[in-house]
Amino acid sequence: MLQEFKAFISRGNVLDLAVGVIIGAAFGKIVTSLTESVIMPFIGWITGGTDFTNHFVLLSAIPESFTGDRTNYAALKEAGVAMIGYGDFLTQLVNFLILAWIIFLIVKAANRLNPPAPAAPAGPSEADLLAEIRDELKKRPV
Repeated sequence: MLQEFKAFISRGNVLDLAVGVIIGAAFGKIVTSLTESVIMPFIGWITGGTDFTNHFVLLSAIPESFTGDRTNYAALKEAGVAMIGYGDFLTQLVNFLILAWIIFLIVKAANRLNPPAPAAPAGPSEADLLAEIRDELKKRPV
């Protein structure tokens, strides 16, 4: 069983997948930082200083024992207050769109660098093969 595991792990596609996951996680952190530190503050500046992370709709009452900032989404979420965090959702949506756009550009550039191999010449069609078989069968004596 150990030999099978070693063979499985040493296959190229498993190692490629592992490298892809690690690089993807690091790339995700870069995109998250870009969104949270550059793009969302810029959007907030355009909209008059709006901080989207603290936009939410309360669905339940804030507990009497809560002593934190009643406008802080993260603090209220940690306290277990039910709410819809549409500002956080908007931030995550922008994160996703940026990540998808960058991946699209990378794939497009990779496709330009590695054009698809020319297709193999097409063989005879199915109709041609069937006609050839029919003709051969006609040549045989009954």
